Amino acid sequence: MSKADREFDIIVYGATGYTGRLVAEYLAHHYGPRDDGPKWAMAGRSQQKLEEVRGLIGAPADTPLVVADASDPASLEAMCNRTRVVLTTVGPYQLYGNELVETCARTGTDYADLCGEPAWMRQMIDAHGETAAKSGARICFSSGFDSIPFDLGVLMLEKEAVKRFGKPAPRVKGRVRAMQGTFSGGTAASLKATMKAAAKNPRLIGVLQDPFALTPGFSGPSQPLGLIPEYDDALESWAAPFIMAAINTKNVHRTNFLLGHPYGEDFRYDEMVLTSAGEMGKKAAGAVAAALKNPFGSGGPKPGEGPTPAERENGFYDVLFVGEMPDGQTIHYSVKGRYDPGYGSTSRMLSETGIALLATDTPGGIGTPGSFLGEKLVKRLEDHADLTFTLEN
Repeated sequence: MSKADREFDIIVYGATGYTGRLVAEYLAHHYGPRDDGPKWAMAGRSQQKLEEVRGLIGAPADTPLVVADASDPASLEAMCNRTRVVLTTVGPYQLYGNELVETCARTGTDYADLCGEPAWMRQMIDAHGETAAKSGARICFSSGFDSIPFDLGVLMLEKEAVKRFGKPAPRVKGRVRAMQGTFSGGTAASLKATMKAAAKNPRLIGVLQDPFALTPGFSGPSQPLGLIPEYDDALESWAAPFIMAAINTKNVHRTNFLLGHPYGEDFRYDEMVLTSAGEMGKKAAGAVAAALKNPFGSGGPKPGEGPTPAERENGFYDVLFVGEMPDGQTIHYSVKGRYDPGYGSTSRMLSETGIALLATDTPGGIGTPGSFLGEKLVKRLEDHADLTFTLEN
């Protein structure tokens, strides 16, 4: 069956989990029931739990439910053959995602997730990239706070740099100016699974440390590490390491790679968190760096846990991108988001990635939101998801 003839446009896989429920809730309240909206369904392991969540989120009583389980390949195949796009929140992906990626790649089903697990992503690229390219499936990793604001922020800055200077900025700094949000149990579980995998297979450490781990066959120039606090004279602020830089920077380089290096093959990029100037800023940067040694404390949240509705509503983020030209000229571009970055905003970003995949015809393969969707996704996020993309100077 061709994708155009499938029963559903989107299936939210993992709809009974914390983040999956938010994605389903967003679709229910923003796109249905509407004659011109996508035909979508909720999927998970338990029919009973799906029914409960459908009621709790206020979805229409006739919202279709699909039972599928990562441990049952036949159920995954049946699910993929019924939909054009799968949005999955079932992580850690290295534990529960292998079969789904393989099935989507083989059946030509588009896929988007929230993965921040670069070693697993590289394994999937190597194992299923060619299959996805042949079938037309677009496998779109990291379609949430990691790494859409950063991936698309750099893409938009470079487009503006070419307009202004006639060429891209070879050096871009991603700097988190402000952020309020919390981690969920899923984020903690993904990081812990990655650390366990690296302990069992030391070769994965090299992948985690390599900024070009997701650009097979290409290795660019030495990159700024951003691993210790530093003072940024141009921004007049101390900067601290950013916990998500290890995945975001790899996705930014992959977008550049897949698009044919529009940022240049000499492109250099890093991400840090700005604190403030002076001694207080220095101390704050040091405290952030120390906290990253054990980001979830002694226990950390459990899977299924996350911020309260009030915390999601009151969250926000503001990321500045600074492009530096060889002659000293600079260009500033920002991405700002309303809602908790990891969950309130992420659920919107994943949902809109799915909608954009439906509306965009691009070749198959394993890519990024930037490489598959680019400015079309930027517009959707500005129109529907409370993100703003702004040229600041």
